[in-house]
Amino acid sequence: MTKHILITGAAGAIGSALCEKFSMLYPHAHLTLIDINETALQKKTSALSGRAGYAVWDLFKPESLATPWKSVTDAHGPVDILVNCAGIMDIITFRGTGWDQGWKLLTVNMISPLRLMDLAVQDMPQGGTIINISSMAGRVPIAGCAYYSGAKAGLAMASEIARNELAKRNINVVTVYPGPIHSGLETHARSQVKQGLVSRFIPTGTPDAIAEKIIDACLKRQARVIHPASFSVAHYFNGISQWAVSRLSPEPLK
Repeated sequence: MTKHILITGAAGAIGSALCEKFSMLYPHAHLTLIDINETALQKKTSALSGRAGYAVWDLFKPESLATPWKSVTDAHGPVDILVNCAGIMDIITFRGTGWDQGWKLLTVNMISPLRLMDLAVQDMPQGGTIINISSMAGRVPIAGCAYYSGAKAGLAMASEIARNELAKRNINVVTVYPGPIHSGLETHARSQVKQGLVSRFIPTGTPDAIAEKIIDACLKRQARVIHPASFSVAHYFNGISQWAVSRLSPEPLK
């Protein structure tokens, strides 16, 4: 029986949709909601009527995560389902990003999710699940995304390898490859590029649709989720996709 679900980025678009769907799927489980937006977390936990708690964790400080992790697992037991959903994105040239922002992109999008996986697997029960939200940006060379894409590519590869290894312990790892999803992150990213036909008409998914696919993959113990489905071409025909994206991706404004 699933008893404890921990979701980072729980106040974001995808994380919020997953909170609602997991709460319906596992009505007796406790949800630990993690984000930096405390006001949004308070509203979410109130809506779940005592079935959820929240914590504000700084994923820019992975060295600080062990202590709050112990607090929530001492209170609610080992995590049965870990969802690494928190992320930040900037579309800025490599030179324009600078090391401080680049390091933040790497840390929040890759280092901290790996640290949380490391903490989770120490006592995750058999039958548990880790869900890592990577990105199609980690599969193709989008202009202005050197740090973001590098982090998401690293998380994806680590996630795919961990799936193979942890299967021996009956722990499933689902790697999620979203294309653009209607969200604050997507709106922010669009504001940082020159608008053109590609940026205007690129397929864009919805948080509810990708959350449903993630839940389905979790239940069926599948390896990965790609959404919108049209981006499967970029995943499975990666060489051609890399060539096309390197020539067609919108230019960063700075």
